[in-house]
Amino acid sequence: MADIHDIVLIHLEDKPISFARIERIDPDVKPGWFRLKLFILQVPLQSVTWILRRAYIDGAEFTMSGKRMRLERVVCPEEEAPSADKSPGRAPGKEEKKGAARVIDMKSLRKKR
Repeated sequence: MADIHDIVLIHLEDKPISFARIERIDPDVKPGWFRLKLFILQVPLQSVTWILRRAYIDGAEFTMSGKRMRLERVVCPEEEAPSADKSPGRAPGKEEKKGAARVIDMKSLRKKR
């Protein structure tokens, strides 16, 4: 269920078009409908208010100007728990695996400048 401060992916005709953050969800004057204020995360930044049913906010398909639309809540993927043999830093003399992710200390980058 999408809620305030959640990030959603906006789909238009089954194609993702933009991300947005839900700023507010207020009841509309029509029973069962809500005013959904979205902060669109694209350039230029903009704020829009859509009037939707709760089911549409939660991912059910709806139409806008005759076009099929859908909101999909975005969830940050879980990070793997570090194991004893995987430390954030590299052991001296060990090669990195090609394509492996590594931790970069941003403070040390600033000192090099």
